[in-house]
Formats: sequence, C-alpha cells, structure tokens
Amino acid sequence: MTYKVVLCGCGAMAKGWLKAVADTPALKDCLTVVGLVDLDRTVAETLSHEFDLGGVAIGTDIDAVLSEAKPDILFDIVVPEARRTVVATGLAHGCHVLSEKPMAVSLAEARELLGLAEIAGKFHAVVQNRRYIAGIRRIRRMIEDGALGRLTGLHCDFFLGPHFGGFREQMDHVLLLDMAIHTFDAARFISGKDPLAVYCQEHNPPGSWYRHGAAANAIFELSDDVVFTYRGSWCAEGSPTSWESAWRITGTIGTLLWDGFDRFEANIVTGTDGFFREVTPIGVPIPANEADIHGHASVIGRFLAAIRTGDRPETDGSDNIKSLAMVFGAIDSARHGKRVTIAA
Repeated sequence: MTYKVVLCGCGAMAKGWLKAVADTPALKDCLTVVGLVDLDRTVAETLSHEFDLGGVAIGTDIDAVLSEAKPDILFDIVVPEARRTVVATGLAHGCHVLSEKPMAVSLAEARELLGLAEIAGKFHAVVQNRRYIAGIRRIRRMIEDGALGRLTGLHCDFFLGPHFGGFREQMDHVLLLDMAIHTFDAARFISGKDPLAVYCQEHNPPGSWYRHGAAANAIFELSDDVVFTYRGSWCAEGSPTSWESAWRITGTIGTLLWDGFDRFEANIVTGTDGFFREVTPIGVPIPANEADIHGHASVIGRFLAAIRTGDRPETDGSDNIKSLAMVFGAIDSARHGKRVTIAA
C-alpha cells in the first residue's frame, strides 16, 4: 500500500526525514510526498528541488495544502510552539501524524493532542529516533532476558559542547527541554519502568554560550524501586561523551557499561565468598530485530506498520507523554528546588 504524505516544516531537520525515506527502499516504495508546507515558501521550494519532489503542492498555509493534497499522513517537523496547531489541523483533515519531539510545549497541550487523536481515530506519534539504535536495543534485550538479575539502577552521563547558534542558544531549559528527553525516553524504554518522581538541579555554568539551563543533574524514581540518575551539560568542552550518553546499568547480580558508541562491558557475579565476589564477563546480545536499529527510518517504518495493523506505534503519544512528563517534572523540580511527583 502507498501512503501520501505532506511534510510541514521544511528546515534542516526535514532533510533527515526525507533522506531516511529516500535511502530506505521499503519506505521509498510506499511513501509519496504530495505536499510541502513552510512559513517561508522559498525554503519549501528549495527542499523540493533538493529531493526532486517536482509537482508537489507547496504553500505557507497548512490547511490549504492539506485540502489540496489530501494526504494520509502528516510529517510534523515544526518548532515546538507551532506543534499544537499543526497536529490538530492534520488530525482534523483525517491524517495520521508523526511529529518531531517534543510532543508538546506543556503536559496540558500534550493531553489535548491525545484527546484529538482519539476523537479523530488516528495515530499521533513522536520521532524518538534514538530509541532505534543498536546500543539501546541491545541493552533492552539484555534487561528483558534477566542477564543482570533484577534491574536496580540506570545511570548516565551526557557531556557535549555543541555550538548550534540560532534558537537553541536562546531557549529556556535548553538541555532538559531540547535534548534530555532522548535520554529520559531511552531510560524508560530500556528499563520498561514508569517515572514516579524526580529531584533536579539545573544551572547555566560559567562560560556557557546558552542563555539558560545548559546543564542539569537529576535523580528519578521509577516503578519497582528502580533509580535513574542523569548528569548532563551542553557546554562541556574537552572530553565529549556520545550523543547517546555513557551508561551504567546495575542489577542484582551484575553491571553493564556502555560508552554510547560501540564499547560494551558486562560482568555478573559468579563467586560465592570473599570481600568482593568474583565476577565473570558475559556477552551483550544483538538486537532482537535488525529493522529496529536505523534511527529515523525505523521510526517511520514502525509508524507505517502501525497504520497497516491498527496497533499503536511504540512511540505513540499515549506512551511518549510519559517521557515528556519526566522533562517537565525535572524543570518543575529545578524551578522550585524540591522533589516533584510525576503524573503524565
């Protein structure tokens, strides 16, 4: 089956979406871009030329383009402040909607979008593309297999110094709101647990080129007595971690380390005496499904599969709102200097 797609928001991030489709035969064969929308028409026209999308509807008014193109799916790649209007318009036109993160600019808005999707009988999902990489999938499988015993903790470090320029350097809570949701969502997915509460300290270190909130430290309480700790900075020069963070996963009988790149180390206790029990290295399993390790392409593929089967996609808004709640819980905790209960 072929699906017609309109893409709204034709800036730099849109290229990643279209490249994922163009480079993945299974997606290219079943998706046809029929419209582009951007506040700057020339930006949409440039994108059309770059990806050889001649003949598509192009405009600055999403309602008009959707009416003309009559797509099955809307790709929403706009700035977060415009998300509510774009998603609501897409759903009103009978489209399934796949959005960039974050799902919304507030939990109230996210809940509203959940309601609109339910009324429309359509899916609204979020591109949490960093779930769909080999490292995350391998850790998830190892925890599901019980190789480390009962899960007790997830601990990660995220330290990078990107100089984006543009809107990010002027954002409030830039690290928590724009980047940390990837790590928070990964922690939820890896652990299979729900967030219950958080204590977070946020600051803007000396020398930061961001206006606000370039660094944060957070302790999350997850269900089943699992703890998730996060240390992060977007103005840490000199020794960068991976974009996926560096992870330590602890269980009742062992520990897994992942550097966020290709290095894994896992050890379980095999000794029965001594001050420190003897440990033995174990392997980290490969992902259960090779189709789930290709970032954007995997997210889009799973979204299309959900439309075909009627099953909710893995990153459906009904699930992703829990990751968004972690972000806003952390922001609320940092603002008030106290532990905050998380309620999606």
